[in-house]
Amino acid sequence: MQNWTGSPFSEAFARSISDGRMHAPSAERNAEPLLALIRLYGPKKGPALEIASGTGQHAVKFAEALPDLIWQPTEPDSKLRASIDGWTLKTGLNNIRSAVFLDASSPDWSEVHGGQSMIFLSNLLHLVSEKDARNIIHEAARALAPSGRFFLYGPFLRDGVATSEGDAAFNAGLRKFNAAIGYKDDFEIIGWLHAAGLELVDLVEMPANNLAFVSEKP
Repeated sequence: MQNWTGSPFSEAFARSISDGRMHAPSAERNAEPLLALIRLYGPKKGPALEIASGTGQHAVKFAEALPDLIWQPTEPDSKLRASIDGWTLKTGLNNIRSAVFLDASSPDWSEVHGGQSMIFLSNLLHLVSEKDARNIIHEAARALAPSGRFFLYGPFLRDGVATSEGDAAFNAGLRKFNAAIGYKDDFEIIGWLHAAGLELVDLVEMPANNLAFVSEKP
């Protein structure tokens, strides 16, 4: 998976604040709706893995609100792992672990991170190729424990069509930057989830034209 640090579409939208921490306005805006989604559909306890945790704002928000979930943030970029750990240290939470390296496009990462009650991924699939996206879903399915749930959130096409002019322009910019990436289609995602052995629990419309796919391992 390409390292997106410094690209115009990654955590370049985040700014440094202090103690190695970074702050992304988008992560702050969508944290509450995502937390409400997890409260509604997520497990009450157990290990929870976040793929591509970014700045760490989501991880600490969710860990604070859901104390019986043991949160494991992951991130391939060392600068962002430092930010995650900075946020964790500041909150003093004991149900969130130190951030670890994970390139979710790599094969067989589920062998190291198996037995998860929940896996959460936001705002990544439009930044990777179809091959990488399908591998991420496949490995997430393998890493879930039976009845574990996978939350997949971000911008997607609806039956091949962008839902706003802004989304269409952003998707065009992504494809111009790298023809292999860009928005994935909602029906494609459902097919990939099913192919990985997951069952779709719900498809939820989220703020800012985003979607959340909630799926479960039988």
